Amino acid sequence: MKSNTVKTTPAPAAKKVAQPTAVAKKAPPRKAPVAKHAAPAPQPAAQKVAVPAESAKPKKPKLVRDSFTIPKGEYTVLESLKQRSVDLGQTARKSELLRAGIKALAAMPDQAFKAALAAVPAIKTGRPGKAK
Repeated sequence: MKSNTVKTTPAPAAKKVAQPTAVAKKAPPRKAPVAKHAAPAPQPAAQKVAVPAESAKPKKPKLVRDSFTIPKGEYTVLESLKQRSVDLGQTARKSELLRAGIKALAAMPDQAFKAALAAVPAIKTGRPGKAK
């Protein structure tokens, strides 16, 4: 007896297309727990190396940026002092002249310092108004 069954062949497998997968975010590295009251471990004396004073770099001083108001007449004096320094062969910036003046004031005795302060009139602080 013949059977009327039809032989079916399996369909060709469909090619799987790789779909982009979500990139997992890396967690930031965890810091090792720090003991709050633990004393640092002593280092053996053989590992300590003496550094000569000449090779140690001096620390740079921290700089402070500031602005101030100065009368026009005193500003022109500052410009003439800059030119004077150029004439003497030692160029100087305004900030260097101001710092030199601060050093000169600091070196003065109290009476001379008081007289120098009295010679400078007080001015209104803040930004100057717009000229009309």
